[in-house]
Amino acid sequence: MAPYTRTTNEPTDGPVVVFLIGMRFNRPWKVRAWLPVVSAMSGMLRELERDPAHGLLGTRPGIGPGGPFLVQYWRDRESLYAYASDTAATHRPAWAAFNRRARRYPGAVGIWHETFVAGEFETIYGDMPPSGLAKTLGVREIDAATDGGRRRLDASRHAA
Repeated sequence: MAPYTRTTNEPTDGPVVVFLIGMRFNRPWKVRAWLPVVSAMSGMLRELERDPAHGLLGTRPGIGPGGPFLVQYWRDRESLYAYASDTAATHRPAWAAFNRRARRYPGAVGIWHETFVAGEFETIYGDMPPSGLAKTLGVREIDAATDGGRRRLDASRHAA
C-alpha cells in the first residue's frame, strides 16, 4: 500500500488574485437567458488559456446551490482588470450581450463575482492530484519547513 502523501503549493513571489465568478439559475426554464452566459464563459476561458500574457494562472470549477461557479487565480489585479476592460478581448462584448439579455429576461439568471488579493495563504492536499493553488503555482511535498498550517502560511509570506 502506498503511503499517505501530503502536499502543498510552491511559494510565490507576490500576492495572488483569487477571482470567484458564478451564476444562478433563477428561472432555469429560460434557457435563452442563461445558455449564452455559459457559452460566453467557455469562450473567455479558451481565449485566456491560449494567451498566458493575459495573466490567468489557473482555474477550478465548481457547482454551488444556485449554479456553476469558477475559481480563477490571476497573476495580479492589474491583469484581471486589464482583461475585463480590453475592448479587443471576448469579455467586453459578452458583458454587453449579457446586459441586453438581462433586460429582455429580467430575473431569469443571476451573476456574481468576488475578488480577493491574497498576499498570504496556506494549502494542504492529502492524497490529491495537483489542484487549486498547488496546480496553479506548482506542487511540493510537505516537509519539516511546511509541516503545519502556520509554517505553510509563513512559507507563503517569505517566498523568494
